[in-house]
This record gives sequence, C-alpha cells and structure tokens, in this order.
Amino acid sequence: MARVRIADAEENLGESEVREAHLAKSLCYIRISDKERALEQLKVTEGKTVAVGQKMDLVFYTLQLGFFYMDFDLISKSIDKAKNLFEEGGDWERKNRLKVYEGLYCMSTRNFKKAASLFLDSISTFTTYELFPYDTFIFYTVLTSIISLDRVSLKQKVVDAPEILAVIGKIPYLSEFLNSLYGCQYKSFFSAFAGLTERIKLDRYLQPHFRYYMREVRTVVYSQFLESYKSVTMEAMAKEFGVTVDFIDVELSRFIAAGKLHCKIDKVAGVLETNRPDAKNALYQATIKQGDFLLNRIQKLSRVIDL
Repeated sequence: MARVRIADAEENLGESEVREAHLAKSLCYIRISDKERALEQLKVTEGKTVAVGQKMDLVFYTLQLGFFYMDFDLISKSIDKAKNLFEEGGDWERKNRLKVYEGLYCMSTRNFKKAASLFLDSISTFTTYELFPYDTFIFYTVLTSIISLDRVSLKQKVVDAPEILAVIGKIPYLSEFLNSLYGCQYKSFFSAFAGLTERIKLDRYLQPHFRYYMREVRTVVYSQFLESYKSVTMEAMAKEFGVTVDFIDVELSRFIAAGKLHCKIDKVAGVLETNRPDAKNALYQATIKQGDFLLNRIQKLSRVIDL
C-alpha cells in the first residue's frame, strides 16, 4: 500500500505529497517495530525534506525508536543532530520538546543532575506526550531534583512550584516523599520512600539505576540530618529515622567508608561526630599541589632548553 502511494505521488503529485508518502511508510515501519527499515526509510524521507522543523520531527521519530530499543548510541547521535539543526533555525516548541528527550537520555544514563535541570526548564512548556504523560514527567522531575539540588533550590524550583503542586498529589507517596525530606520529617520520609521503591523498580528508565538511586537518596537525607549537629548520639538518630541503632551503625559505616558522609562513629560512646571538610583548606591544598606540578613542568622544560 505504501509503495503504491509513493509511486502514485511521484507520477501524479508534487514534492510535498511524495515526502508525505515516504513519511507514511516510515511511520508504518515504526508501528510494527521494524527498527532497521524504519531508520532507513526515515533517511530517505529526510532526503525529501527541506524545512528545518520537518527535519526535526524526523529526528524525534528516530529518538522514539532509540528509547524503545534503549539504543543510547542512536539517542546520543540524534540529540547532537537535533542541536545542529537548531543552529539553522527552529521553533521554541520543538526546542522545549528536545529538552525532555535529552533529560530522559541523561536520566537513563545516570546523569541525574543534568536531567533535573532539563526537566525543570520544561515544566511549564511540556508537550512531549508521545514519551509519557505529564504525571510521569513530574515523577521523574521530583526524583532527579531531590538528589541534584541544594535545599534552597529544591524549595524554590520544586517544593513551591505551582506546576508540580497541581499534579504531585495524584502520584502515590511522592508528595510525602518530597515534603517530608524538606521538612526534616525523616520517619515519614523513609515510609514514603519504601512506598515509591516498587514504582522505581518497575520503571524501564530508572530500574537499571535502582540501587544507585537508593544510595544517593540516603546520602542526601543522612547528610541533611548530620549537617545540623557537631555530634549526635546514634540512639537519637535511630529514633528520628524510626530504625534501630544497629541499622544506623551498619548503614552509616558503609557511607563513611565510601566517602559519602563526613563523620566518624564513636562506637564506645555511641556517638556520631561530624568532620566536615574545610572548603578553604581544601582549595589551599589543591593550589599548592597544582603549583608543585607547574614548577616540575617548568624545571623539565628548562632542562630540555639547556640541552
């Protein structure tokens, strides 16, 4: 049927009708999940396309194929291609759609900070319903923001964002998850977090990063709690989180050993003592190290010149 339509368009109709016929064939291959033929036909269609906006639409179809097959190489190349096309021109609606595609790519490749930034930029202009509904978009935005933004930014861009407030109540546990973290209600936070884990496990983009995300969220919440204290008893912390002292002991030991938390455990006294790194001292040490490296390079260069 598609071949007949293309042949008819080439014989009896104009260039735009020929392009539409080739596009219809591309979409047919996409619907039946024939990746190779779809990509090949999209290239043919691109050869018949002049307008930048229409070329962008073809890139979006390619990106959809990439996400369906989780082909990150194809996705990355298509995003770069789209950005190059935008240098030639392009409307804001398509530019905003690309931000969501790129944000999803970043989230799928564990670049949560960039994903959060791109998602937050797209909250008020979201039109990418071909990827997921707006509720799912807000779900991704909140999850990536929690482990990427500082407390002040989280309040301004997420907790108080009217677009998020309008939807967050429809997503089980998400409102409690966000607000209990910001409100330092750690027992409620862990309860909501447990409720969200099943959805994260079942999400095709987040599931591969489930264990990593679990660790990052716990790092954020433990760091936030310890930031208020120079020292605190493990019993008090366990009570605040609604867990046992033994759990806190084992849990924090892992994070401290991995360099995720700046504190030490006094097992005898049952106390946690924070030892936050001094930013100025760290900068001073880094400057000295870089200075030594530069001097060594200059000395080596002077020897070469002398020879």
